Amino acid sequence: MAKDLYHFINGQRVTGISGRFKDVINPASGEIICQVPLASSNETVMAIEAAAKAFPAWRDTPPLRRARILFRFIDLLNQNLKELSELISAEHGKVIEDAKGSIIRGMEVAEFACGAPHLLKGHFSENVGTRVDSHSIRQPLGVCAGITPFNFPAMVPMWMFPLSIICGNTFILKPSEKAPSTALRLAELMKEAGLPDGVFNVVNGDSEAVNTLLSHPEIAAISFVGSTPVAEHIYKTATANGKRAQALGGAKNHMVIMPDADLDQAVSALMGAAYGAAGERCMAISVVVPVGEQTADALVNKLAPKVRQLKVGPATSPTAEMGPLISTDHVEKVRNYVTIGVHEGATLVVDGRELTNGENGKGSYLGGCLFDHVTTKMRIYQEEIFGPVLVIVRVDDFATALKMINEHEYGNGAAIFTRDGDTARAFSSEVQAGMVGINVPIPVPMAYHSFGGWKRSLFGDLHMHGTEGILFYTKLKTITSRWPTGVRTGNDFHMPTMM
Repeated sequence: MAKDLYHFINGQRVTGISGRFKDVINPASGEIICQVPLASSNETVMAIEAAAKAFPAWRDTPPLRRARILFRFIDLLNQNLKELSELISAEHGKVIEDAKGSIIRGMEVAEFACGAPHLLKGHFSENVGTRVDSHSIRQPLGVCAGITPFNFPAMVPMWMFPLSIICGNTFILKPSEKAPSTALRLAELMKEAGLPDGVFNVVNGDSEAVNTLLSHPEIAAISFVGSTPVAEHIYKTATANGKRAQALGGAKNHMVIMPDADLDQAVSALMGAAYGAAGERCMAISVVVPVGEQTADALVNKLAPKVRQLKVGPATSPTAEMGPLISTDHVEKVRNYVTIGVHEGATLVVDGRELTNGENGKGSYLGGCLFDHVTTKMRIYQEEIFGPVLVIVRVDDFATALKMINEHEYGNGAAIFTRDGDTARAFSSEVQAGMVGINVPIPVPMAYHSFGGWKRSLFGDLHMHGTEGILFYTKLKTITSRWPTGVRTGNDFHMPTMM
């Protein structure tokens, strides 16, 4: 077993002293890679105090100088892309190319953040009243924190800390204890890029660390990505403690296939969208909605053979298209959902519980599963499974498909495949989801737009990255000024007006 991990506080590796550790397991082999320390409340407070101490000097650092550090950080990410991809694959299990792609998507947010000298500009109005001018500025909040999931150990943290830091805040990252190594490496690369000590800290831990972040008065804002029950708890607890919060939760993303769609294109898109990263994506397509029986039959005929032929294996296998799930416990949870679907009366077209391809060994593997004739009353339709399980819900017309999506409790993403512009426009206008794809299966916005869902997929008013990310990590101040030209006498008790 490799050496135990650590925390990264005030620019230094800090050995865990709580006496509590968690095994980090390679899901491809089932082997213990290392142990990660679980921070006590006192250790978490150490990071908060380091961030609070670093804040005044960092707040006063010009945005252009902050951006230059991020430019160097991006260069270091490119130099270390292979190492970071391998770290992610070892702890999460996703294939190398998928891991590399997720890092690049995170880098795009850091690249966007480098525009802070422009993004942080305020507005100025001259002569709003006689000899009175007004201008607005955006200022940092203070110490911010991010709590991130196991499935994107680099990308999701980089949705948070580059923007927070470029805005002048200091930051504490609490990564998933299931895949912690990448976050520590990112912190070291930020230090190498020239970031002052204490501006970016990483605390590994579980609920004790999280609860400390949620309750400590020095934390000004919390960002979270994870399941809906936890997201709701994070949001309610953080806001009850006077903090700004954005908490992204679960999803059940639908893809509508119209009769006029390019079916080969749709099937190819579905394979990656449903089974990429073993379905462990909040933007994975988990429900496909073919319109019309003919469309549905043709879809199943084309899709089922591809799901059966899906190559499952470790990231080290050059032929692997899908890696393992994060843990054997999660495999069992997903397998149970498949069993539930069968008992509910859905047709299990492809049963991935028994692998016919790939190297299952001792890892946490599961093959691709495909259900047909699923109804909206079934749990496999209603609940987020977070695994390689795709369900087909057949409908007669577009209106039924749209109504079904809009009635679901989640509203993260939705997609439609069609050649008809009127249908596409109606879908994008009327669907109740935060991110919409037209002939695009996973409509994750580019970094200069913002990421976030609707309904129970997002708690909070502001989405992540893009312009809304800048708004989240700053507060607005408006200054109104008058420079009198003469001596004023007497008192003025009138309500101020700009006359």
